[in-house]
Amino acid sequence: MSSNPGDTRADDDRSLGQIVGNVAQDLSTLVRQELDLAKAEVKQEASRAGKGAGLLGGAGVSGHLALVFLSLCVMFLLNNAVPIELAALIVTAFWAIVAAVLARGGKKALDRTNPALPQTQRSLKEDAAWARQQKS
Repeated sequence: MSSNPGDTRADDDRSLGQIVGNVAQDLSTLVRQELDLAKAEVKQEASRAGKGAGLLGGAGVSGHLALVFLSLCVMFLLNNAVPIELAALIVTAFWAIVAAVLARGGKKALDRTNPALPQTQRSLKEDAAWARQQKS
């Protein structure tokens, strides 16, 4: 018998139930620690994502204002050739066409999505079947 605590003992005094209980407790601790680590990582990543989303939102507002002022500039330039009312109508028609094209493209993209997550469902079913097989 070895006196080092790290060595396994051939004549362990614990019963099989105690060994299984210790393994279950260690596994529970490991899972809990992994979940804590995952929570910390998710919190950190969510913070980064929130900052990025805020910056993108600010960029969107700034871009929108730039388009408004660009549209006004084009309208006033067109006013040199046509009445201001017609210039405003031309600029409005241009942006209406752009909006329609973007909306159509967005609808097509959404129609191609599959919210059912077929690969994830298949993987979960395989995991469940494997777990049932291990149980029996």
